[in-house]
Amino acid sequence: MHYKSFGKTNKKVSMLGFGCMRLPVIENQSSKIDETLAKDMIRFAIEKGVNYFDTAYPYHGESMKEGGESEPFLGKVLEGGYREKVYIATKMPCWLIREHEDMDKYLDEQLERLKTNHIDFYLAHSLNKATWKMICEAGFPEFLEKAKKDGRIKHAGFSFHDELSLFKEIVDYYDWDFCQIQYNYMDEYFQAGKEGLKYASEKGLGVVVMEPLRGGKIVNNIPVEVDKVFKNAQRKMNSVEWALRWVWNNPEVSLLLSGMTSMAHVQENVSIAETAEDIVFDEKDYAVVSMAKKAFRDRIRVNCTACGYCMPCPVKVNIPGCFSHYNDFYMYGDPEKNDPKRSGYYSMIGPKQRASNCIKCGKCEEHCPQNIAIREELDKVKELFEPEKVV
Repeated sequence: MHYKSFGKTNKKVSMLGFGCMRLPVIENQSSKIDETLAKDMIRFAIEKGVNYFDTAYPYHGESMKEGGESEPFLGKVLEGGYREKVYIATKMPCWLIREHEDMDKYLDEQLERLKTNHIDFYLAHSLNKATWKMICEAGFPEFLEKAKKDGRIKHAGFSFHDELSLFKEIVDYYDWDFCQIQYNYMDEYFQAGKEGLKYASEKGLGVVVMEPLRGGKIVNNIPVEVDKVFKNAQRKMNSVEWALRWVWNNPEVSLLLSGMTSMAHVQENVSIAETAEDIVFDEKDYAVVSMAKKAFRDRIRVNCTACGYCMPCPVKVNIPGCFSHYNDFYMYGDPEKNDPKRSGYYSMIGPKQRASNCIKCGKCEEHCPQNIAIREELDKVKELFEPEKVV
């Protein structure tokens, strides 16, 4: 296993981190962890040198408002001498913070759930404009300084889901040790993106990459056109290798998190990670990835760039969000086999923001620089994801 120095800390972390957000579950029980299998997976990873385990308060739970199974399960698995071999990363549920005391309350609860007296890497979870405002008003710097001083946390960071300008503001606001961003070859310029990656690294922060496989979308059941690109490449690697090695070939990346759901995933990821620094991409390799990206993007149905000129919608339809999930449905996997009901459209787009709420006023189309027939395209989104609303 390869290791890298982690930002401003004196820690060496494995270049592959184990994300405990997608542990295997018992059949027909969406959040109930299959403890026997998950325990074997985690301990196998530890024995192979993985030393960074990432979890969070709501993982494997029924809602974002209460603690899920992931933290207590990880705490139990790390008993018997394993805790001393690894670093635990978990996250403050920022959306639940209403006052300063809440931060201490959740941290203390998490320490108990994880059966430990300290968190190695503690993150402000899923920062965006709303949650950033909430923790600022609650006085998070004072909380972090106190928690570091009394030893409950060793290093402070944040995970991020918003625009680049906010990312830079957050990086500059506090003396963070590290951050966590979404980054993969399809999301090179999404949210913090490549510019944010370089910005954080230049400021001395360690950078953890989440979603290196885009939730499995760029490796599972990939379109024939994409598969053909990889099979015709001079360097013989499967889609997982191409995706992971593309991330690792960014020197600013400290480690990537993989949310593994089976022992086969762990074995494959560990095997690739063992040669993480041995394969350096050249121009031909980057050209292969560029061709794969083009093959995915050629399947886009609506040419929306998410510029936001169409917003705000008078009735609060999330127009760019609707189009993003609509495009994803056709870009990744086989549309004939994909299940619209399992799309992120339902979990990420609130009922009041969905396409079915469009009143066809046309104000959005007046400002669209791509000249998209937005009303017509929203009807197609509704037909796919909300057929019961089609009149």
